[in-house]
Amino acid sequence: MMEQLSVKAGMPLKPVAAETAKMRGKGVSVFYGQKQALFAVDLDVLDRQVTALIGPSGCGKSTFLRTLNRMNDTVEGARIEGLVTLDGEDIYNKEIDVVELRARVGMVFQKPNPFPKSIYDNIAYGPKIHGLARSKADLDEIVVTSLRKAGLFEEVKDRLHDAGTGLSGGQQQRLCIARAIAVSPEVILMDEPCSALDPIATATVEELIDELRQNYTIVIVTHSMQQAARVSQRTAMFHLGKIVEVGPTAKMFQNPDDKRTQDYITGRFG
Repeated sequence: MMEQLSVKAGMPLKPVAAETAKMRGKGVSVFYGQKQALFAVDLDVLDRQVTALIGPSGCGKSTFLRTLNRMNDTVEGARIEGLVTLDGEDIYNKEIDVVELRARVGMVFQKPNPFPKSIYDNIAYGPKIHGLARSKADLDEIVVTSLRKAGLFEEVKDRLHDAGTGLSGGQQQRLCIARAIAVSPEVILMDEPCSALDPIATATVEELIDELRQNYTIVIVTHSMQQAARVSQRTAMFHLGKIVEVGPTAKMFQNPDDKRTQDYITGRFG
């Protein structure tokens, strides 16, 4: 459905496409053995926007993030109830190839975790196993393009065959982002991607996130309110395994509907 938006008096009305959900969680509950970590969470992840998940430690935001590419499958005793969809398709359907799903929904972790391989091989690994390159020239192009998109190519172009673990922390995190991009994902999940980085490296990664949202849907878990305000268009506030409030980031930070959101953002708890 199209909305009409008038920018200035006298200007013709310009149609604006309605926002669409790339991923959707409906009634998502997660259990680790007898312990329930999420309680009937509903959240739409809008296409080509950055959605920030905020809230105090242990509130369920990372647990929800991991439901979006079935990373909870790797935890013994974990089970999920409810529905999680990608482009309307149930990602927990038994027919779904989890390896393919995790290529479409990539993940960048809190601590940079490059493989103990060269910078080149870190990027080339995913495209190789997914059959995305027909030749060495194709693979070279994917590696260079991914590093460019991650804002890292100029810094490492003369040492592509050096170990990825020899890079600085901020460079390692951008290498991990390049590695995720290399398999052409549609969604990128980021679990506190800057928490182990210094302020300069953090600023570089934040700029990168802003550029990446032109082509990717991004969900970021962050403890930094300033970071959520800077990089996201939508914010969801979690508390005790439930979503307290979700909405446009500017509204959430300037005029939240729920007192718990206000108290958390202003540092009264959490």
